[in-house]
Amino acid sequence: MFVEFIGDPTVFGNFKTHPVVVEAVEEAIRSYAFNGYPPSVGKSRAREAIAKKYSHPQAPLTADDVVMASGCSGAVEMAISVLCNEGQNILLPRPGFCLYNTVAGSRNVETRLYNLLAEKNWEADIDHMESLIDQNTAAILINNPSNPCGSNFTKTHLKAILDLCERHKIPLISDEIYADMVFSGQVFTSTATLTSTVPILTLSGLAKQWLVPGWRIGWILINDRNNVFENVRHGLFALSTLINGPCAPLQAAIPKIFAEVPDTYLLTVNKQLETNARIVESELNKVAGLDVITPQGAMYIMVKLNLETFADISSDADFYHKLKWEESVEVLPGECFAYPGTIRLVITPPQDKLRIATARIAAFCERHRK
Repeated sequence: MFVEFIGDPTVFGNFKTHPVVVEAVEEAIRSYAFNGYPPSVGKSRAREAIAKKYSHPQAPLTADDVVMASGCSGAVEMAISVLCNEGQNILLPRPGFCLYNTVAGSRNVETRLYNLLAEKNWEADIDHMESLIDQNTAAILINNPSNPCGSNFTKTHLKAILDLCERHKIPLISDEIYADMVFSGQVFTSTATLTSTVPILTLSGLAKQWLVPGWRIGWILINDRNNVFENVRHGLFALSTLINGPCAPLQAAIPKIFAEVPDTYLLTVNKQLETNARIVESELNKVAGLDVITPQGAMYIMVKLNLETFADISSDADFYHKLKWEESVEVLPGECFAYPGTIRLVITPPQDKLRIATARIAAFCERHRK
């Protein structure tokens, strides 16, 4: 049996979206009302529903503040493209989702990686972040809760990042695709609710919380209390014409999804994720040479490798390749996230497969130990 720790929660069939989500799409398709091209920025009812769901007294939104995208990855592409010109630089997290670097690099935007501190639950090193800023810094990007870290920033830490943006007059991109996907004792805070001055592009979508990554429905929320983003808004509307908007029937399903999926659905998903996370954490903490960093949310666990423990494993990439071929367990090496010396595991496989996989990892480590 091959066990993949890859970031698609639907692979094993144990995480399924709520039936209302399926019903909403069925109704939209059977209506024959959404077979034509949608507006490039998105269908008005979908944008209204998104604005209503994510509006906050401290960060009010209207439909005009919402731009639909082809998944959250499409939102990432649009946000970086609209804020960063060729020759400028953007600050990205390390470790961080590799797509950020790919998108920036493809547009000849320099990437500068600020450190996340494992010993502080992956908080950003604010001093290091600030040291990377110069007159060509176009934006700072954060991802909270985090892929690959499984971390969740506190309000205090988010405010520190916003203070930095305020001091240097730099806009923020806040990737919140894992919004509200946090574990016991954790509270998720959307960054835009903590400032009235820093302009923020908040990115999200249906993929993770509603367990439908293949549907490719994402969006950008333009949080701009002082009209700083007037040209950015026009730019996003222009960029949306490149794909003429994502799938119309899936957009049409959003109002019903948001209105009728009960709150207990996400609580159940989070509980299942947390149970899985604790199984992986407990089992791998027993293995010499592995240091598990306790996750606080999302779908991931980062594990530090003590390479000196092993006789013939030279790097995280070497660990990855040998584990895959010897034990049929696939993880991702930390070098994928610009953080060598670690591996990332996804916590969405069924519990029996998690136990099999962690046992195989333990056997692998024992076999290669000095």
